[in-house]
Amino acid sequence: MEPCFLTASEAADRIREKSLTSEALVRSCLERIAERDGEIRAWSYVDPAHAIAMARELDKQQTAGVMGPLHGLPFGVKDVIDTADMPTTQNSPLYQGHRPGQDAGCVAVVRQSGALILGKTDTVEFAAGGRKALTRNPHNLAHTPGGSSSGSGAAVGDYMVPLAFGTQTGGSLIRPAAFNGIYALKPTWGAVTREGAKLFSAMCDTVGWYGRSVADLALVAHAFRLRDLASQTPTNIRGLKVAMCKTPYWDKAEPSAQQALATAIERLQNAGARTEELELPSRFGALNAAQRTIARGEGGAAFLPELLTHGERLHVEFRDMAENKHGITGRMMVEAYDLVADCCRTFESLSASFDAVVTPSAPGEAPEGLHTTGEFIFNGMWTLMHMPCLAIPCVKGPKALPVGIQLVGPRYSDARLLAVAAALAPVIDAEPAKRPSE
Repeated sequence: MEPCFLTASEAADRIREKSLTSEALVRSCLERIAERDGEIRAWSYVDPAHAIAMARELDKQQTAGVMGPLHGLPFGVKDVIDTADMPTTQNSPLYQGHRPGQDAGCVAVVRQSGALILGKTDTVEFAAGGRKALTRNPHNLAHTPGGSSSGSGAAVGDYMVPLAFGTQTGGSLIRPAAFNGIYALKPTWGAVTREGAKLFSAMCDTVGWYGRSVADLALVAHAFRLRDLASQTPTNIRGLKVAMCKTPYWDKAEPSAQQALATAIERLQNAGARTEELELPSRFGALNAAQRTIARGEGGAAFLPELLTHGERLHVEFRDMAENKHGITGRMMVEAYDLVADCCRTFESLSASFDAVVTPSAPGEAPEGLHTTGEFIFNGMWTLMHMPCLAIPCVKGPKALPVGIQLVGPRYSDARLLAVAAALAPVIDAEPAKRPSE
């Protein structure tokens, strides 16, 4: 098997065993990029010579006995996250060629854990609106890969890189995971530093990552020292209590999303899990509107410096936020914040007796066209409430595109969610996509 088709955890094992070098893995990824990215367009910047040089240095460090938890693994970085040695363009005409000269906090963590930054992945402008990425869905080039973490989702989904960073303000991590048939973790808000990542909404913005298995997600979680990981033990699916939550937006679920949720629950029941439906109070139906209010209100503050610096050159979507064209009042912000606080407490009380909550990760298959990244109707409420979310592939829809589900847990239950997902994912993702070499 070509090394690029290995999961991150598989590659990490082989690197530790010295049956695979970082250079061999990086060269394989670069060959895959050269072969596929002309069509997929996942990457905004890759320097092959620099990547190979870094891989050789990591191989030398291993020979000297120096290894971190992510040693030798290539990482893609969404192009709204700063990198010291690569441009951060924000997919904005205002920042083409911009080199911040310093790593974002999340990039520094994975570099110091032995990872290699392979390149920057395309994104929706400022991860907030404006220009869309050029990236296409690797399962069908006529369809979106989702966004705003478009390039990261497609690059991992197409075996160009085993791991990649994304960010989520509404549904920008979990939705692309569903559309590209891969795994993702959106950690609890605040669990991972956002220093050096473009700010849109202080309350919602969250840095997370993509992989191709729960083990991949856990590997990165350990590098970030997410809370309570050390206290987790292997979990058996039998007897786990799982809630099925359709959310107040169930009428927006397409038949393929309805099928994915029903299939996931059926597979879990057949494997011995106990399942029960969790119905949320009607006020939860106002959370997505609250997310838009808060994002636009906080976005006004975030994009005011851009407006004052660039004026009419700044895309109208960001100018509108900075100039408060949406008419967001202080009272509206307070009411939205108060609703979130109330719903957080209510959800954590209702879900306390469950090991995980299973809920849709997207309305259905990836929509056709690159003019859209899809709706975040099944993501915004969880992002706003700061809950950790873990995306798992589940079924194929009528157009043979992936449709996934997500596991959701209370705030700071990331470690427990990963442990439960390790037990549930092989059942939910019962027919994982075959790698090209299989």
